[in-house]
Amino acid sequence: MSVLILADERDPSADTMVLALQDRGAEVYRLNTAWFPAQLSISARLRGDRWTGNLRTEHHIVELEEIEAIWYRSPKAYQFPASLNTAEREHANVEAKYGLGGVLMALPVLWVNHPARLADSGYKPYQLAVAARCGLRVADTLITNHPESVLRFAGEGTTVNKMLGAVSIVEGGLRRFAHTRAMDAADLSDLRGVEITAHQFQRWAPKAHEARMFVIGGHVTTAAIYSHTESAHVDWRTGYDTNTYELVTPPPEVAESVHHLMADLGLVYGALDFVIGPDDTWTFLEINAGGQYGWIEDETGAPLTSQLADLLMRGPQ
Repeated sequence: MSVLILADERDPSADTMVLALQDRGAEVYRLNTAWFPAQLSISARLRGDRWTGNLRTEHHIVELEEIEAIWYRSPKAYQFPASLNTAEREHANVEAKYGLGGVLMALPVLWVNHPARLADSGYKPYQLAVAARCGLRVADTLITNHPESVLRFAGEGTTVNKMLGAVSIVEGGLRRFAHTRAMDAADLSDLRGVEITAHQFQRWAPKAHEARMFVIGGHVTTAAIYSHTESAHVDWRTGYDTNTYELVTPPPEVAESVHHLMADLGLVYGALDFVIGPDDTWTFLEINAGGQYGWIEDETGAPLTSQLADLLMRGPQ
C-alpha cells in the first residue's frame, strides 16, 4: 500500500499522519508541489487509460502506478526560477498546473480530497445552496458589491460580514486576519470600497455556542466550542487561548443532511462549522474540505488522525 501526501514541509499534522500510516504498514511518500521544478520532476506516459512513470526528487522515486491513495493536505504553489519574466512565469505555472496537476488528478486512487472537488466546494455561495438543498438550516445571506443592498439587508436585522475566500491578507510583509465581525452603525455609515469587489453579508444567528464537525469517511466527530470573550462569541477563531471544547452528538437529522452534503460535494473529508442556538437549532455556516483538525484532537482526544489514516489505507474502492 503506497500513500502520497501532498503537504508543506512544516506541517505537524502531516508529520503525525506519516507515522500513523507507517504503523499500518503503508509506504508513505511526502511531497510539496512547491518543489517543482527545482527539486521535483515528473516523467509520465499514457498507456491505455493509465498514466505510468514517476515523480522524482533527490531522495525518492515515486512510481505513479503504485500510488493507491493521495492526501491533498496543504501543498504550496510551484516555484519557478527568478530569471523568468512575468509572461514566462505565468506560462510555466499554467503548464505545470495542467501537466503535473493533470496527471495526478487522473490517477485511479482514493483522494482525500480530489482537487476538483476541493475547488468546487471552496465557493461559499455554492456550498450554502447545496447545504440548504440537503436540508441544513442556512443563515440568510447576501452577496453583493452594491452599498444600497447592504443597507437594505442590514436594516432587516443584525448583520455580520465574512470573507468569501482566504481569511487573511498579507500586506507590507504582515499577515492580517479578517475575522467575522458584527456590523455596527459606524460600519454602515461608511461603505466605501464595497463596490470594488464581491462581499458576503449574513444574518446573525442567535448563538449559545458553536461547533466544529469533522466528517472522515463514515465517521462524524463533533466538538462544541465554548467562547469566553466578546470577540470569540462572534468568531471563535479569535479565542484559541480561551475557548473550551467538548465532544457532542449532533441531532440525527443534522448528521443525515451532512452526509447528503458530503455526497453532493463529492468529499470524503470535511470540517464543518455550525452555530447552535439557545433553542438547540443548528445553523450551517460553511464547510472547509481541507480544514484543520489537530487542535481539536489535542483538546478532546478525538481519534481524528487514526480515522483519517484508516480512510487512506482503504485505497480506491
